[in-house]
Amino acid sequence: MSAQQELRLLLSAGRGPQECAWAVTELVRALEQEAALLGVTVRHLDEVPGAVRGTHLSVLLQLSGPEVLGFARSWSGTLCWQAPSPYRPGVGRKNWYVVAELHGADADRTVFSVGDVDLVPCRTGGPGGQHRDKASTAVRATYRPTGAVVVVDTERRLSDNKRLALTLLRQQVENSDAEVERAAGAARWRTHDQLVRGNPTRTERP
Repeated sequence: MSAQQELRLLLSAGRGPQECAWAVTELVRALEQEAALLGVTVRHLDEVPGAVRGTHLSVLLQLSGPEVLGFARSWSGTLCWQAPSPYRPGVGRKNWYVVAELHGADADRTVFSVGDVDLVPCRTGGPGGQHRDKASTAVRATYRPTGAVVVVDTERRLSDNKRLALTLLRQQVENSDAEVERAAGAARWRTHDQLVRGNPTRTERP
C-alpha cells in the first residue's frame, strides 16, 4: 500500500485576459472531478478572485492521497481550457491558457518552548562595577532546535538577563518563521509570470 502524500498545486491565469481567470475555475473543477475518481483529496488553501464573479486569478490547492505525485504532475505545466469565450461571443479564439506549478508545503511555524533553551551563566566583561566583576551575571542562551545563541549582560541581575535572553531568542524564532513565509509567498507570486502560451501539457474541454 502506498504511503499518503501531500502536495500543493498553484493554478494561475498569469496576466492573461478575463477568460483565463474563467479557465482557472473550469480547470480546477475538471481537476477535482478526476481527483475524486482516483481517490485524491483536494483542499483549497488560497484563492484570488477574478474580476467576474465565480472566476479566479489563482487557486492554491492541497492534494493528498497515495498516488498524488503522478496525478499532480499530470496537471502541471501549461494547461489549456478550450472553449468559446463566455464574455466576448464574437472572438474567434477558443484556447485559454493557465499555468500550474507544484509548490512545497509551507514550513510549520516553530512553537517556541522555554524547555528547549539552555541558559548558562557566564562572567561578564567590560565596565560595570565591583559586583559585576565578581559575579557571573551574564547569560548565554542557546535555542537547541535552531542552534540560535544570544549572550546578554546588559542587566546587573542574572535573572533579568535570563528573561531578556529568552525574549531575544523568541524574537529570533518568530523573525525566522516570517522570513520563510515571505520566501514561500514570493515563489508562488513568480508563478504568475511563468505562463507560456501554446504547446500545452494538457488540454481540457467542457
